[in-house]
Amino acid sequence: MDRQTAEKRIAELRRTIEHHNRLYYQQDAPSISDAEYDRLMRELQELEALYPDDHLASSPTQRVGAPPLAKFAPFVHPSAMLSLSNAFTDQDIVEFDERLRRLVKTDVISYIAEPKLDGLAVNLIYEKGRLIRGATRGDGTTGEDVTANLKTISDVPLTLNSNLSRIPDLLEVRGEVYMKTGPFETLNRRRVESEEEPFANPRNAAAGSLRQLDSRITARRPLNACFYAVAQALGCAFSTHWEALAALKSWGFPVNELVDKAGSIVACIDYYHRLSDLRKDLPYEIDGVVLKVNDLSLQEQIGSVSRSPRWAIACKFPAAKAETIVTDIVVQVGRTGILTPVAIMQPVSLSGVIVSRATLHNEDEIRKKDIRIGDTVVIQRAGDVIPEVVEVDPSKRSGAEKTFFMPLHCPQCGSDVVRLEGEVAHRCVNLSCPAQLKEHLRHFASRGAMDIEGLGAKMTARLFDENLIADPADLYYLTEKQLLALDRQAEKSVRNLLDSIHRSKNPPLDKFIFALGIRHVGERTARILASTFGTFDHLSKATSDELIRIREIGPEIAASIVEFFREPKNVIVLEKFQKAGVIPKSLKQAPASAPLAGESFVFTGTLSSMGRSDAKAAVEKAGGSVLSSVSSKTTFVVAGDDPGSKLDKARALGISILSEEEFIKRIHGVDP
Repeated sequence: MDRQTAEKRIAELRRTIEHHNRLYYQQDAPSISDAEYDRLMRELQELEALYPDDHLASSPTQRVGAPPLAKFAPFVHPSAMLSLSNAFTDQDIVEFDERLRRLVKTDVISYIAEPKLDGLAVNLIYEKGRLIRGATRGDGTTGEDVTANLKTISDVPLTLNSNLSRIPDLLEVRGEVYMKTGPFETLNRRRVESEEEPFANPRNAAAGSLRQLDSRITARRPLNACFYAVAQALGCAFSTHWEALAALKSWGFPVNELVDKAGSIVACIDYYHRLSDLRKDLPYEIDGVVLKVNDLSLQEQIGSVSRSPRWAIACKFPAAKAETIVTDIVVQVGRTGILTPVAIMQPVSLSGVIVSRATLHNEDEIRKKDIRIGDTVVIQRAGDVIPEVVEVDPSKRSGAEKTFFMPLHCPQCGSDVVRLEGEVAHRCVNLSCPAQLKEHLRHFASRGAMDIEGLGAKMTARLFDENLIADPADLYYLTEKQLLALDRQAEKSVRNLLDSIHRSKNPPLDKFIFALGIRHVGERTARILASTFGTFDHLSKATSDELIRIREIGPEIAASIVEFFREPKNVIVLEKFQKAGVIPKSLKQAPASAPLAGESFVFTGTLSSMGRSDAKAAVEKAGGSVLSSVSSKTTFVVAGDDPGSKLDKARALGISILSEEEFIKRIHGVDP
């Protein structure tokens, strides 16, 4: 692969991984399996090692998760919550041990081995034995403050037990919020009975429950918590991770009963296989085991890389697989008109779940794997989440199998189906296609958009089919009488739904922009538009030239935005929103007098007085913006120790270069 091809693939992988990070960490709605995600991440890591570039610092390989959701107050973790590198085979585990032994020049390292629970990572802060803050991992630096919700979980101690050991003045402890499989199945049955969308798996259920704005909803969900690390404990000293776990137990924190000492890497591998066999009998889901160096001084000596500690590793279990037969391939129509082929299969049990459907993504993917109707296929639920067809067994073909072709006409409305040049997707060209409208309504109400509780795919489709709504604005004109007239609608459920719709009338501006479903405008672009224009009125009047001047907005996105606000049907819907009292919250713009108002910064090298995320936060607080690469739109380049090629580019473009001292002065409004 030449450098030009590699750079194009690197950019594509970064965009794809960032998209899936948002789906997994923010919306609790993953669309690919863990195995596929890990494959994409490994490919990106390998390409970046061969072809390093100026954008490496902002690559998903250097970060953890996704930014915190705006609906929660941000919480800056006192110490970073790093992610873990992955191992997938016994050989990977052996190589991990060999790397560490070479690094610290020792023959044997002792480890602690523990189950890797499939839940949501949290960070708890205690002062003098009392819980004062609790947050999600977020991007590893800043999480979402969910203190009120964490206090509803009985496993989370509100005050620490001081009977057995001294309580630290300040304690930062890491844990996992999860849901056991039995209560999860009960919860999903109740949701189906209430015509709510069931959760995909216990991990999504736990994450969705912990991220409720109303802590009373969280309290009704069957959540558990387990704790696995002490990040800091002022006034207490431990020499090993095992001692820290014992202290957690004595303070009243639940610690997993399967955590064990492993005196060598051979014992670690035995533990890995033992838990792989045991996992099906556990009352909760695990997707692997975690190995940690036991000696804390050795941990410190080994250190960390930007994204993960070197002294720990997550050993993932192989994806569970099963064999079945593809009985049909049907086509689903999405919100943007994209047609997605879905395999209908003979039901088969996989990781305790009956699987009968799997997305095939697009026609090119079907051709690549040569999947035909009637084929015997191997499927897997990697990470126990998304079913996927891994491969076909051609030896079992009888000759009666049928090749699948994408339809020429939309299966929902009969309109033409097109495939644009350079795209893998087939699209329905009819913007009034009922399937698109239903998906658009579902998207509008979804957690990442307007977050209307109780308005899942089934309910939005039902309201549409009953002619109660034709567009998202109609939601705000629904009456209790209309909803009670629907079959099997209890009075309490109707009131809850109407209350939830009413609460959504003043959404954050970026959430409203994203909810509208403007083509090419995802969550990140919506945030950029919201922060740039400040009010919805200003955005709606923006010209193509104004939009293109924004660094992240290209001609195609700009044209799509302008076209959206000029379309007469959209104008009518927006007017209906306004009449219903739906008013997005305008963003407070930095005053023109702010020290860095209108200025943009690029950082290169290492700053001695602050981390990169702290520097970015300082710039934004002072009214400026931070860019990932140098261009003619850059105002200043801040050069720290050991700067990279960005410094050379800045000099070539004649851009002002600031030292760290000059940068700090400018933040505080002092002319350097």
